[in-house]
This record gives sequence, C-alpha cells and structure tokens, in this order.
Amino acid sequence: MYLEHYNLKEMPFQISLDPKFVWLGKKHLEALAFLKYGALYNRGFVLITGALGTGKTTLINALLERFDKDIITAYVANPILEKSDFLSCIANGFNFDVQSGGKGDFLIQFSRFLNNCDSENKKVLLIIDEAHRLSQELLDLVQLLSNIKRQDKELLNIIFVGQNEFIDIISNKKNIALKQKITINFHISPLRRSEICEYILHRLNVAGSIKSIFTAGAIGSIFSFSKGH
Repeated sequence: MYLEHYNLKEMPFQISLDPKFVWLGKKHLEALAFLKYGALYNRGFVLITGALGTGKTTLINALLERFDKDIITAYVANPILEKSDFLSCIANGFNFDVQSGGKGDFLIQFSRFLNNCDSENKKVLLIIDEAHRLSQELLDLVQLLSNIKRQDKELLNIIFVGQNEFIDIISNKKNIALKQKITINFHISPLRRSEICEYILHRLNVAGSIKSIFTAGAIGSIFSFSKGH
C-alpha cells in the first residue's frame, strides 16, 4: 500500500547500504578526493572525522569501489579487539599467512608482504573504522606498523575514520608522534538544510518517485530533528 500510494518501485529509506541509494554531497566528494590522494600518493596517515551519522562509513565504501587491483586494502570495521585478534584481522584482510600469533612473527611477515607489494608497484592501504574505539595498546601497534619503510619510502597507507573525540585521543601526549604522522585531516560536518533536501529527493528518485512527496515544511522538520546527521 505504501509503495502504491506514492507510486514508488521500492522502499526509499531502508537502513541497508544499497549502493544505488548512496548520495554524496559536496563535502563528501571533497573528502573522497583527499582519501584517494592519500592512498595513491603514499601520504602515510589520513584522518577523517565526523559525528555519528555524517556518512563516514558510506564514504569509505564509495572509496573502495573506486580502487583498482593495484591498491590492496584491508578494512577493520570495529577495532575493539585484543592485540592478537587485531593482527589476525589485518593479516586476513591483506590475505597473507602468519605462522604464529606472536607480534614478532607478524612484523616479519607483514614487512615481507609490504616490500613485495612495493616491488610489484602496488599500494597497500589499511582502513580503520571507529578509530575512536582503539585502545592505547592498538594505537601504539598501528604506529609501529607504520614504521616499516623501504629507503624512507612509505609502504603502508593508513586511514583513520572516527568520531570527533578521536582528535582528543591523538592529541594526548602519549600519541604526539602518531599525530605528527597525520598528513591529511578532514572533518565532515553535518548536512545543511539544502543538502538534506537533496539527499531526500535523491533517494525518492532512485526509488521511482516522479513527483514531490515531502513539503518544504516537512523537510524543515526533518532537518530540525536530525540536526543534519
């Protein structure tokens, strides 16, 4: 009844991340350009921050769709992990074997993997989502992984994706060295009212709408309630 009443072919506002419904505003496209630049030109650490609901994970999915086979990626969706599990997650993401669960063995195998990729002119990118959930132990470990280089050439590019509090975390004196390695820092602000309107219309159009369904007042109420998130 819902679809028939509004002449829609499918539900326009499902929570699932269907690629055809993805809408990227100006700020998201700008962030995407920074991410691609960081990955393609060995910029080391890239940081993307934003409040909950500003489209950070959607942005990462859009980035991954734009990479070719010369960029090898591993994606850690939720880093609330023990050190051994975190290393296993990275090894699995990059599809290389580790003989044991020890950090030393991992570093040997990972260094070999990075150097082999560099010899084949392939970029290696580690994406850590929900970075504000990283423990201090894992932050120290990530910095250690970033120290693997080849004649001062960066072999591993890392993208931190996290909520705003991650800025405070890396500003702690324990993480000064890590903060100094971040060469690109982009903050995604909440959507403006005009962008909320564009987003809603995009999803409705993809779902088959041929006429306006939401009034200007309704969109204003959505903006007030969501605060652009």
